[in-house]
Amino acid sequence: MKKFDFWVIWLNIVSVFFTLFGILLALFNQTSFFDVLFNNNINSVFWGNTSIAIEMLHFQQWIYGVLGATCAGWGIIIWFIVNNSFKKMEHWAWNCILTGILLWFVFDESISLYFKVYFNAAFNLVLILAIIVPLVCTRKYFDDKKRHNVRKKER
Repeated sequence: MKKFDFWVIWLNIVSVFFTLFGILLALFNQTSFFDVLFNNNINSVFWGNTSIAIEMLHFQQWIYGVLGATCAGWGIIIWFIVNNSFKKMEHWAWNCILTGILLWFVFDESISLYFKVYFNAAFNLVLILAIIVPLVCTRKYFDDKKRHNVRKKER
């Protein structure tokens, strides 16, 4: 398998995973599955072992629903960029994914660390690595002078 194609498939898998995660988070964030996967790791940071008022649970359900919808949309956008302009090695697509992921990471990671939500900070690290590694490994394909020569060598 060609190296570039491997990373395209990798990014497709990451984008589909993130889309599915977002849909699940939006629809099932107050289920026992998400309690184990997500809520128990975050709720304890803010409320310790105390029960959460029903109003707070409703707010949490809404905010996780909005977050999940955003994640799902972001995953779809990455999928379309990867399968169109990124696959054609258009430089803007590489820059778009890199800029978007770095902007997200700096803010999300800083806020997570500030509030000591280390579970989310760790999740962020896994996600950024899953996207940054393929970007680093495909960078040479987006250099206009080298792009065609590198592609020919792999064939």
